[in-house]
Amino acid sequence: MSADVPNQRAINPEAAALGRVAVLFGGRSAEREVSLNSGGMVLAALRRCGVDAHAFDPQTQDLRQLAEGGFDRAFIALHGRYGEDGTIQGALELMGIPYTGSGVLASALAMDKWRTKLLWQSVGIPTAPFEMLHAESDFSAVAERLGLPLMVKPASEGSSIGMSKVHRAEDLAAAYAQAASYDRSVIAEAFIDGIELTVGILGDAPLPAIRLQTPHDFYDYDAKYRSNDTHYHLPCGLEAMDEENIQMQALEAFLALDCNGWGRVDLMVDVEGNTYFLEVNTAPGMTDHSLVPMAARYMGLEFDDLCFTILQLASLKSSASSSTQESAHVG
Repeated sequence: MSADVPNQRAINPEAAALGRVAVLFGGRSAEREVSLNSGGMVLAALRRCGVDAHAFDPQTQDLRQLAEGGFDRAFIALHGRYGEDGTIQGALELMGIPYTGSGVLASALAMDKWRTKLLWQSVGIPTAPFEMLHAESDFSAVAERLGLPLMVKPASEGSSIGMSKVHRAEDLAAAYAQAASYDRSVIAEAFIDGIELTVGILGDAPLPAIRLQTPHDFYDYDAKYRSNDTHYHLPCGLEAMDEENIQMQALEAFLALDCNGWGRVDLMVDVEGNTYFLEVNTAPGMTDHSLVPMAARYMGLEFDDLCFTILQLASLKSSASSSTQESAHVG
């Protein structure tokens, strides 16, 4: 699809076959600002591809309008609660509208970092040591068990919202309070000293790994969306065999949660070369700072075509075959 031939895009039969498409963005989560940016870019890209795409913000529009709007597919560009946690996925399943990304169960699991880690542990996928925190927790004992520094994060938020890196045990209570203001479930996670990588997933294949480097104390909200001093290394700098191994591990971690369609897996590699998986994003950012578009572009897939490909993968998950579950089995 050539960007300089808009008329060809407008009559593209592949685009016409996708029908009327709702691009869902905005929403009510703490990540609304990021979602508005992602959705606006996706909407423009799909329209450039000739797709009959329409903006839909669940915060300002009644879902009944979605059900009654004659939509054939939905592109989910919502982040965080009510958009990435299985809520909107369940609504779309009930409406019979095929949608992008993972289904209800996978979305709910991936949004919950604690349950993601429990599942990964059960099938042998390495993840950073962790504990759940509570107001009555013995914070000094937690710091002693996990070591310092450590990360404190809301279990069900994204974009590093509410997250802190704690260097002193006496600061752990304040970090817990900050995270708890976003989520009743708070997790403390051992800090892995090493390199931070992210691997996008498109369809059934991993994208090239990206190494993240920031002068911030960690890859926080500002480093992700506002800073110009965050460095993205692509290629990531690993030996080809090591990168391929990490890509396949990332795909395994993705499938273990029953995720499908597309997404992104975040991980750390420590100084000894050990891999620790952190989380899966089932509706990653699609802004000019976003990582999946960056990796796709490196492979020769430009932003418009990436959005179009993701839309083509939209489906109803409740009617999917059990092959996904079988392929997710980890020996």
